[in-house]
Amino acid sequence: MWSFFRYMKRNDEKENSKIMSVQKNSKESEIEKISNKLKEVLSQTSKEIIFLCVGSDRSTGDSLGPLVGTMLKEKNIPFPVYGTLKEPVHALNIKKVLKEIHEKYREAFIFGIDASLGDEGQIGYIFLKEGPFIPGNAVNKVLPSVGNYHMKAIVNYLDPSSPVQSLNNTRLYTVTILAEIITEIITRAVYDNRESSK
Repeated sequence: MWSFFRYMKRNDEKENSKIMSVQKNSKESEIEKISNKLKEVLSQTSKEIIFLCVGSDRSTGDSLGPLVGTMLKEKNIPFPVYGTLKEPVHALNIKKVLKEIHEKYREAFIFGIDASLGDEGQIGYIFLKEGPFIPGNAVNKVLPSVGNYHMKAIVNYLDPSSPVQSLNNTRLYTVTILAEIITEIITRAVYDNRESSK
C-alpha cells in the first residue's frame, strides 16, 4: 500500500472528528492516529458491533461501501459486515437490511461506511465522525439515517446540477485507494482492540 495520507484536524469540526486526505508524500504512520481513535470508539461499546457498508456496485463512485465491505470480509473481520460487492446494501434494500439487523442484534452498534461528494479540493478526504449519516443525501434520495458512528470518504466533487453524474464519473482508482485505506484503518483498530482486551 501507498505511503498515502496526511492527518488533519479542522477547527470547524467536532473534537471527535478526524479528517484525512490522500497525499502521496505523506507518512504512512498517520494511519495510526485515526486507527487509534476508532479503536477507542469500538472499545467503549458493549453492544454488538456491526459494519454497514452502504453503496451500489452499479456506480463507480457509489461502490466505495461495497468495496470496503468485501475487503473487510477478506480480512476476516470478527464482526458482522453488511454490504459487499456480492450483496450490496443500497437505496432499494437498506430499510429491509436495517430491519434485519435490529431483529437479529437487539443492541447493535452500527458503524456506517459510505461514499460522499464534496468540493473538488476535498477529494480524497476521509471523515470519522460520531453519530448517524444519511445515505444518498448528495443525490437527493430520502433514506433513513444510519449508524452510531460513521466513516465517509469524498470520492468526487459535487455537481449540484447532476450529482448522479458526479458519482458515475468518479475514477475507480480513487475509490479503490480510499477503500484500501478505510479497510486498513478498520483492520488495525479491530485487531488492536481485540489484542488489548485479552
